[in-house]
Amino acid sequence: MSKGKHLFMQSLEANGVRYIFGNPGTTEAALIDTLSDYPGIDYILALHEGVAVGMADAYALGTGRVGVVNLHAAPGLGNGLGMLYNALQGRSPLVVTAGQPDNRLRLREPLLGHDLVAMAAPLCKWSVSAERADDLPLILHRAFKVAKEPPTGPVFVDLPANVLEEESDRPTLAPGRLFAPSQADPEGLRQAAEVLLRAQNPVVICGDGVYRSGAQAELVALAELLGTPVWNTLLTAAVNFPTSHPQLRGELPDNQAQMRELLHEPDAVLLVGGHFFREVFFAGESPWPEEAAVIQIDEAAGAVARNYPVTVGLVADPKATLRDLYELLAPQVTGALRGASEVRRGELARLQQEAWERQQDRVKASWDELPMTSARFMVELKSALPKDVVVVGEVNTCRDDLLRTLSFEKAGDYYGSRGGGIGQGLPGALGYKLAHPDRPLLAISGDGSALYSIQALWTAAHYGMKLVFVILNNRAYRIVKHNMDRHREFFGVRGKAGYPFLDLTQPDINFVDLAEGFGVPARRVMEPGQLAPAVQEAFDRSGPVLLDVPIESDCGVLADERE
Repeated sequence: MSKGKHLFMQSLEANGVRYIFGNPGTTEAALIDTLSDYPGIDYILALHEGVAVGMADAYALGTGRVGVVNLHAAPGLGNGLGMLYNALQGRSPLVVTAGQPDNRLRLREPLLGHDLVAMAAPLCKWSVSAERADDLPLILHRAFKVAKEPPTGPVFVDLPANVLEEESDRPTLAPGRLFAPSQADPEGLRQAAEVLLRAQNPVVICGDGVYRSGAQAELVALAELLGTPVWNTLLTAAVNFPTSHPQLRGELPDNQAQMRELLHEPDAVLLVGGHFFREVFFAGESPWPEEAAVIQIDEAAGAVARNYPVTVGLVADPKATLRDLYELLAPQVTGALRGASEVRRGELARLQQEAWERQQDRVKASWDELPMTSARFMVELKSALPKDVVVVGEVNTCRDDLLRTLSFEKAGDYYGSRGGGIGQGLPGALGYKLAHPDRPLLAISGDGSALYSIQALWTAAHYGMKLVFVILNNRAYRIVKHNMDRHREFFGVRGKAGYPFLDLTQPDINFVDLAEGFGVPARRVMEPGQLAPAVQEAFDRSGPVLLDVPIESDCGVLADERE
């Protein structure tokens, strides 16, 4: 006989779980009390439930493994829902649990009790309550299975306190190995190849499914063979295509009218492993001509042809499918086809060179400004970064400067925000550090975003994590100001000016004092020339360090300069 709490922990062991990310309370006492019996599983304590979910989300993306989260009753689950939304949008495989009061009290409306299954259900693939200890082995077995099935995503399990102390004679269930078909249908591959061979103006648009399947090299090979421009979708969170590659055009915007302008009327569109598309401002037109042929590749059937009709839909692993497409196409891309591909590649290289020159002009024009601009910040930062560094960025209005200045060539070099909810940067950095323990890590966050999850600094200090935090401090919700301008223009709002309630001043926020209060050494860097030495010194420390860097309040490229 085993108690429910042991069945729970044994199920985690069976699924290879290394960390539980959590913020416990009374209803989690049984689990906390039994952790010492399972030394192979570490509990990573957060001071807020959103931080716990954010760490698990990042760890899942960084490792490809299921992240496990332990929250406390209804308020704790509620505190974690914002980050859970980001995890759902980013397809993170998570098993999220929350303790529930003794289920024999259910009809008496106990303190902290609520319908947790209903609370979590809209943001999870499956939401379930364990009514008896006997339920736990099968529930946990299924939870891990569902979290990992395409499309991967969060699962929620409600754990009543008495169930964890009940005894059961049910054994835990081994996960086994599931061999899903990875190859695309041969006829579908043949039709996709025909479309691409006919195309005179093809384009590739990709999302984080490329990263998740490890398909970067296959995508590069296919794009080079065909001479296609490659675009990331909005808020891609990983390296899907090398950022210095001359065929990478950047990240598409949040409305289809601008997408259509940037895509230049393609006659063939290859969509790979993403959500197509995440929009903010409505546009009635399609991002490509109606007659354009559309090929979509995704491991999840529900994602293919979801928002747009496709000419060929390939439900299969992106890595295997891109490889098979390349092998079909390579013998046929000869003569005039190869010549056309080389012409397109030359034009894309010219466009990238022009973009680089514009960025240098921006840097030179603002070189002596104080506070420094984000463009100058990125140049100074680049010179100080250690070899093989992981960069985690939540820098909404400074994102273009980051991606135009630093190069991210392989999987794991860079992680960004996803889902749209802010506050991911600081807790995400901790999850990615656990995913890449042997690599130096730099986390860059805007000041507004950092304040959503500033408690993450304590967790970094508590566990002695060696990483460097940089707060880009523009003393405002700058992205909201930018989008307020766009809202006014889009809806034709006249006579409005200014940005009420969006400045983080009066008083200014002292991130140095905040960090040191959480046990993280910190300093403010005002002069651009001081930045590189400060970053290098921070990386030489044995634990976490925070740098507060005031920057010009209108940071970033807010007007699209791409052609």
